[in-house]
Amino acid sequence: MSSDKTTADIDLIQRILPHRYPFLLVDRVEQIDGQTSAVGIKNVTFNEPHFQGHFPGTPIMPGVTIVEAMAQTAGVLVGVALDLADKDMLMYFMSIDRCKFRRKVVPGDVLKLSITTKRGGGKIWKFHGRAEVDGELAAEAEFTAMMDLTQD
Repeated sequence: MSSDKTTADIDLIQRILPHRYPFLLVDRVEQIDGQTSAVGIKNVTFNEPHFQGHFPGTPIMPGVTIVEAMAQTAGVLVGVALDLADKDMLMYFMSIDRCKFRRKVVPGDVLKLSITTKRGGGKIWKFHGRAEVDGELAAEAEFTAMMDLTQD
């Protein structure tokens, strides 16, 4: 069943995802089109803990956190589409394929996280994600995740 919500603010995101600071990596989801696609936003700030060591003097957002931000956006898409707020949903990576990094992401950047569902509906979902900064591709990947509802 698809929800009629087309956006998700931080309150709804936290009701869907179990992640919290410092590992909640999506600030809002601007567009959710049923189970088909979503566009999330991650505001990259200097005070994030990974910048202390990645890299001192040259802060660059780690590629794995960019992919995680895409996956969290996909989790919100599924959570909204299936009305799973407050249902203790977890999603686990099963695979990450065709992952490419094209541009550094640095403090002050705004990551636009575009997610398209390639396959979904049951426990296993497959997505294509793109992360852009100012219209320039920073990273892209296909990833598969397993959804687990820990309570009904």
